[in-house]
Amino acid sequence: MEDALSDFYHYLRVEKGLSQNTLASYQRDLKNYKLFLVKEAKIDQWNLVKRGHVQHYLYQLNDQGKSSATIARTLSSLRSFHQFLVREYRISDDPTLHIDTPKKDKKLPKVLSPLEIEKLLSINAQDPLTIRNKAMLEMLYATGLRVSELISLKLSDLHLTMGFVRCLGKGSKERIVPLGDIAKESIELYIQFSREQLVQNKQTDALFVNQHGKPLTRQGFGNILKTITDQVGIRKEVTPHTLRHSFATHLLENGADLRAVQEMLGHSDISTTQIYTQVSKSRLKDIYRTHHPRA
Repeated sequence: MEDALSDFYHYLRVEKGLSQNTLASYQRDLKNYKLFLVKEAKIDQWNLVKRGHVQHYLYQLNDQGKSSATIARTLSSLRSFHQFLVREYRISDDPTLHIDTPKKDKKLPKVLSPLEIEKLLSINAQDPLTIRNKAMLEMLYATGLRVSELISLKLSDLHLTMGFVRCLGKGSKERIVPLGDIAKESIELYIQFSREQLVQNKQTDALFVNQHGKPLTRQGFGNILKTITDQVGIRKEVTPHTLRHSFATHLLENGADLRAVQEMLGHSDISTTQIYTQVSKSRLKDIYRTHHPRA
């Protein structure tokens, strides 16, 4: 059994070109699966695995409290492996056929209230680093960019006179996102008074740089955000994606068109954007319960 797994990992690494992290995920899923087959199902050959064994293993994961997302990912790993064995003529039938993938639990994204956003963006920007920090936060909330898109921005991606920013999203899909006046002012201030001091004599076209003049990293931005939320007294957990969620939710709450928000976020499927309408309804219920005298 181990030889087949080794060949599959080689196929994923060399032919599919998967990253080390993705490969490790496959290895973890299949190691646990093989352990179940050998110890509990008493199976020592892949051609003896039947559909019922796969289902039993998935039921066991469910009993252990694994999320539907984890079970769906595991089934995807098992399916890829068994399909590989069929293609390699090591087994004749794929036991994962006709097994439904569990639907993922849809958790509503956490957002900041408009008041909390005001708190977050009220930081006192006086020196090069705080001016940069304010510009980054203003841009994230104004555009809904992912943090990976923010730190990848180049100076040439900015079109401040026209009032928009160009970014490359997932799958290198280009999109144009409008910039509000407040965000434009913060970015202009950063470029005029801060960026040059941070870059000094280094050659970089990155828009946002760290104190050493090098392009900012995801981890670097995460640390900055954590420091600022602590400083302004926001006690809930705030991630870079929280600002993206807040951007979308506040737009929809104020009457924005769902298709327009989808385009600004760079979602290929509108169902991904629709989750923010549920957030809006949830927030309305909270407001009603809090403020209505007979709620």
